[in-house]
Amino acid sequence: MMTPFEEVMQARGKGRPADGEVSITGADPVFSTKFKIGETCAAVLAGIGVAVTDIWELKSGRRQQTAIDVRRAAAALRSTTYMQRPDASGAWENIVNRGHNDMIKITQPWPTKDGRWVLPHFGLPNLQARMCKLLDCEPNPDSVGKAVAKWNALDLEAAIDEHRVCGGVVRSNAEWLDSEHGQVLAGKPIVEIIKIGDSDPEPFPEGDRPLSGIKALDLTRILAGPIAGRTLAEHGAEVLMVTAERLPQIAEHVMDTSHGKRSCYLDLSVADEADRLKALVKDADVFSQGYRPGMIEQLGFGPAQLAEHRPGIVYVSINCYGADGPFSHRGGWEQVAQTMTGICNEGSPERPKLLPAAACDYTTGYLAAYGALLALARRATEGGSYHVRVSLCQSGMFIYRQGSTVFDAPDMDLSDDELAALRIETQPKAGPLRHLGPILQLSETQPRWIRPTPVLGGDAPEWPQTSTAAAAAE
Repeated sequence: MMTPFEEVMQARGKGRPADGEVSITGADPVFSTKFKIGETCAAVLAGIGVAVTDIWELKSGRRQQTAIDVRRAAAALRSTTYMQRPDASGAWENIVNRGHNDMIKITQPWPTKDGRWVLPHFGLPNLQARMCKLLDCEPNPDSVGKAVAKWNALDLEAAIDEHRVCGGVVRSNAEWLDSEHGQVLAGKPIVEIIKIGDSDPEPFPEGDRPLSGIKALDLTRILAGPIAGRTLAEHGAEVLMVTAERLPQIAEHVMDTSHGKRSCYLDLSVADEADRLKALVKDADVFSQGYRPGMIEQLGFGPAQLAEHRPGIVYVSINCYGADGPFSHRGGWEQVAQTMTGICNEGSPERPKLLPAAACDYTTGYLAAYGALLALARRATEGGSYHVRVSLCQSGMFIYRQGSTVFDAPDMDLSDDELAALRIETQPKAGPLRHLGPILQLSETQPRWIRPTPVLGGDAPEWPQTSTAAAAAE
């Protein structure tokens, strides 16, 4: 069996880097789970380091060393948990969203009438209302548990699909792999990079960072997609978040996944605002979206449409189930991917249990960034437009096949000293914030964010002028 890093390197298509170039230290368990989520994430982050080094070599002729620690990589899977803001007395305290915590209490596996378990997802207010209507329940554990117990498991999963809400039957990994959809995903790599159009090569712009001059549009929410955009910003890309003011968000996730970005409002259902986004695409290098498969094409922003509109675009699609297979039309979240792929089934000897970290989300986000970096490097040397595809369920399968470890405490975590060493303090417009800094270590182009997390929708829907462009305009 391949190591996780070897599987990550398969997507690169160039074999392993030279001996001594990549250092991965440490091992799981970091948290109280049998799954090697820290080691898996560390492998993907190391792959990002290699992809960034490939780009840096194209720009400078030099390679650099990559280092990642498994405990730090595991911390990245729970980064929102570690954010702090000062209270009224000035003491730093963790950010607590009681409404989100209440949602987590009901977004759990519940037993069904036929002896199985189903996880209904109550993620955002609009989805919670629709799920409660389907189940005829109130949004509290007692009511949800009683409602789910009235259903047979597969009947409820079918109804969840029909009502376009999110959830699924708790499956074993063997059951998932025996399913038609599991077999489709098993035949695909952890990240797909598909050439979808021809164009001239585009060398990387000049600049002192690997992604200096690269522009990325981020049309994603909660959590994988924003992590992909944040990762590109760590290495110098200009990342513009695009969302509609009417779309619900989870505030602390926005804060934690937006470091280094700018943020604007554009509603793609409004013709003038959709036209404004198309104008932004003309100058973009990366377009990242997290819509259900097929939906964004209806708005005129599908991969083939943008490859024609902007030859050379690197188009990133992030979703729960992947682009193909009988479940591909379904929406989903972190917890749903764990439920479907067998992770939740083995979370506890007593009953199905979710991971103590959002491992599918974060791993998928980092894989999306990795695919975008590889596609940008291909574009620089051979030209072309590319479609990068990743999914939460594919990442869940990747995590599962790394095997298991043994943990010896129910509440394992990083120590206060470890977290203090990882946190940085920034000054967003909304007030001071302590949060994890970039986890990956590079010897020459150390990852960093040049601006703090923005106010959602607080920027104009335009690209900043470069110094050259600004001088020409004066």
